[in-house]
Amino acid sequence: MPQTTATGVFADHRELLFSVVYNLLGSVADTEDVLQDTWLSWTSRNRAGADEIANPRAYLVRIAVNTALARQATISRRRETYVGPWLPEPLVEEPGAEESAERTEAVSMALLVVLETLTPLERAVFVLHEVFGYAHTEIAEILDRSPSAVRQLAHRAREHVHARRPRYQADPRVQRKLTEQFLKAALGGDLEALLELLAPDVTLWTDGGGKRKTAALRPIHGRDRVARVITGTAFRAPDDLDIRYRTVNGDPSALIFGDGAPFAVMVIDLAPDGDRITGVYAVFNPEKLTHIDETQ
Repeated sequence: MPQTTATGVFADHRELLFSVVYNLLGSVADTEDVLQDTWLSWTSRNRAGADEIANPRAYLVRIAVNTALARQATISRRRETYVGPWLPEPLVEEPGAEESAERTEAVSMALLVVLETLTPLERAVFVLHEVFGYAHTEIAEILDRSPSAVRQLAHRAREHVHARRPRYQADPRVQRKLTEQFLKAALGGDLEALLELLAPDVTLWTDGGGKRKTAALRPIHGRDRVARVITGTAFRAPDDLDIRYRTVNGDPSALIFGDGAPFAVMVIDLAPDGDRITGVYAVFNPEKLTHIDETQ
């Protein structure tokens, strides 16, 4: 295969590869590193004059997934020393961006947090099967496991995830409306309004990576505690905040800018009935916001 053709084939599959690997790792920087290694493996094989691959898509996905799994030990050690709750890097959809097949498979922030509790292999099987629709036999080839082993991994992962996050799809219009109401109450210090919006069992995750005093060092549980922490946090926000409502990891969410730079990304999760907030995910760590620019 000519090098120019190999480059084009990789470019054609890059968005899919990014989406798969990001959903395995939850980190944009680590995903880009995996894609770089996948690219090097792909081009070196091509330069070596190996036989042409009949299914480049399957080959590239296999290389990317196994490269991601090989990096998991290093990533896990790094996260053991992380200060406070670790949240995935938010993926912000550009306004008016054309929806691709990969974008429609966006995994919510809430689900990504649950996926962090799976083993790497369970997560790989869950993502490939439940999110991207790969058959168990295809996943077996990707992971070099037997189909029966993959089915067992899939069963364990599915039970684990569904026990922590029942299947339902929030109405985007309701989610956008409640996001706006939540931020208005939070930034205005309106404790009573917050208590009306929050479910009794709400949990607040704030990820500052030890770099923002705004972030709590552990998840906060319960409506009263969450509301009081949020109203207190609002007073430590920069002046003249600029709030932009965007789609983040497939959900209507908010980008918050302060002093011309990204200050936070705020994502809420709703109860199945859609009228109360059960989860608040706030990413403050500036290192996780570097890929967000002021034009978004």
